Amino acid sequence: MKRNSILIALVICFIACSAHAASYVYKTNIYDPGELKPADSSLKVKVGQKAPDFTLPAVSGKKVSLHDFFGRKNVVISFVPAAWTPVCSDQWPGYNIIQDIFESNDAVLLGITVDSIPTLFAWTNQMGKLWFDVLSDFWPHGAAAARFGVLRSDGVAERALFVIDKKGIIRYIDVHNINQRPPLENLVRELEKLKQKNSRQ
Repeated sequence: MKRNSILIALVICFIACSAHAASYVYKTNIYDPGELKPADSSLKVKVGQKAPDFTLPAVSGKKVSLHDFFGRKNVVISFVPAAWTPVCSDQWPGYNIIQDIFESNDAVLLGITVDSIPTLFAWTNQMGKLWFDVLSDFWPHGAAAARFGVLRSDGVAERALFVIDKKGIIRYIDVHNINQRPPLENLVRELEKLKQKNSRQ
């Protein structure tokens, strides 16, 4: 727990020191949509419910289904609005720093946007290598986001996190202000709570 706290402190420091590092490095390619309505959808799921299943193409070329992980891994789903935007370009690289925290809590991360595979391929290559699968919810457009209730009226997903246990049950939801990154420490706390709960069963 102490080691995790130190890691989180380092991540926060990293983010504070380079709040827009990714967008600065390739700033001519980053589109800034300006301040957006914080949330613009209506959740269709809640904590304690079975998560809606999906099968989506990954940038790696494979197909990934949520049910692939049932009985094996906890799953964190990170919906983000769009490739090539400032906050999204900072959020996902931050998860690289805490990869071992996911692993120690027996969890995988799935990143999902409504962008096409070619767009996601170019964007993630420019961001640098990500350890987790990046999935395209492009067609049918936003179908997975819609099933969770996080598809906005303009056709992009909310900035939302879902923690799903090995039985496929949703244990945590954060539909965050689309203009801000969700705090990493909150996600780590939820993963550790889930691990503790599993160890008691």
